[in-house]
Amino acid sequence: MERRTAQDRAKRPRSIIAGPYGHPFHPILVTIPIGTWVASIVFDIIAFVADDPTPYLVGANVLILIGILGALVAAVFGFLDYSQLARGTAARKTATLHMALNLGVTVLFVVNLLVRWSADDDDVSVIGFVLSLVGLAALGVSGWLGGKLAYHYGVRVADERTQAEGFQ
Repeated sequence: MERRTAQDRAKRPRSIIAGPYGHPFHPILVTIPIGTWVASIVFDIIAFVADDPTPYLVGANVLILIGILGALVAAVFGFLDYSQLARGTAARKTATLHMALNLGVTVLFVVNLLVRWSADDDDVSVIGFVLSLVGLAALGVSGWLGGKLAYHYGVRVADERTQAEGFQ
C-alpha cells in the first residue's frame, strides 16, 4: 500500500460527505451566508431611503438568520476538509486563521441579529448596519484566505494528472 504525502491527503475528502474527490461541498455552501449577508446590506440601504422601511428591515433580519444557519452548515463541511490538513504546515495555519475568522464573523452576525431584534422595525439599526459592514469586510479577508487554500496550496483540488484530462 502506497503512503500518501500530506499534500496528497489534503486533496482527498475525509469522507464522501465532504464531497467527491476534486469537487468539495464547502465552497458551494459558503455562497449561502455570503449572498444572504450581502443582500441584507442592500436591504438596509433601501430601508434607509424607503418611506416604509419595515419590510426591508424584516427582510434583512431574515437574510441574516439564513446566513447564520448557512454558515454553520458550511463550517461543518469546511471542518471535514480542515481535518485532512497536516499539523504544522502553512496550509493548516492558513486554514486555522480562515476558520477562526469565519467563526468570528458568524458570531458577529449573531450579535448583529440580536441587536436588530431588540430594535424597532420602523427604524434602521445603524449599529446593525455597521456590524454588517464589519462582518462583510472580515468575511472578505477570510474568503481571500480560502482562495489561497484552494488556488495556492491546492487543498481539495484534484492533482495535476487529473486536471490534465481537461486539456487533452
